[in-house]
Amino acid sequence: MRTNKTLIALAAAATLTLSACGGESDEPAAEDGTTQNMPAEEETAEDMPAEEETAEEEMTEDDSMATSQEMAAPTGDLVGPGCAGYAEQVPDGAGSVEGMAQDPVAVAASNNPLLTTLTAAVSGDLNPDVDLVDTLNGDEFTVFAPVDDAFAAVDEETLATLGEDADLLSTVLTYHVVPGQLSPDEVVGSLTTVQGDTVEVTGEGDELMVNDANVICGGVQTENATVYLIDAVLMPQM
Repeated sequence: MRTNKTLIALAAAATLTLSACGGESDEPAAEDGTTQNMPAEEETAEDMPAEEETAEEEMTEDDSMATSQEMAAPTGDLVGPGCAGYAEQVPDGAGSVEGMAQDPVAVAASNNPLLTTLTAAVSGDLNPDVDLVDTLNGDEFTVFAPVDDAFAAVDEETLATLGEDADLLSTVLTYHVVPGQLSPDEVVGSLTTVQGDTVEVTGEGDELMVNDANVICGGVQTENATVYLIDAVLMPQM
């Protein structure tokens, strides 16, 4: 009987020891016996998209500014007292300052409502034997372009003669064209025209003149030319 009591006592002691070992926690305990939690992360993953979105907004603003500057480029060198009136009359579309910059000069002029008579003269509508469209579109030029009111000031007899005399019309038209694209800062002086004679550009800023014609609005860019709208038709010495 003594032996059995001894075995029972040893078994009970072993059971108590195993229970105590299994009840220990893996987490460190605080001094007051409670379990300490790990500190939360200071920055969550949700914060990152907000930073990326801010950077994207800044890039979008920069792109918008660049696009605005590119669109404004064709108007940067305009001179002449009539530029504001031109912009008001033709604010957008193919005949506007920005629109003309997209096409070669003969096409650009045909889209401009201020240049309908000149367009007719260079395209064969005034005289079927004179068609300078391909010539004007095929190289770089500076074009002094009389507006419709300038042609309206020419007497009817002269206009009728131009409509019948192809050589005379070609002479007059090519007298308005100078090889190369000349900006308002470069255009002043004596210039040799495609016709062979010279024109004299004088003045500066908004007071440029070509012979006796006033520049209404100059420095208008096309795909291959720089255009100066003028208020009179230039006549070479015959």
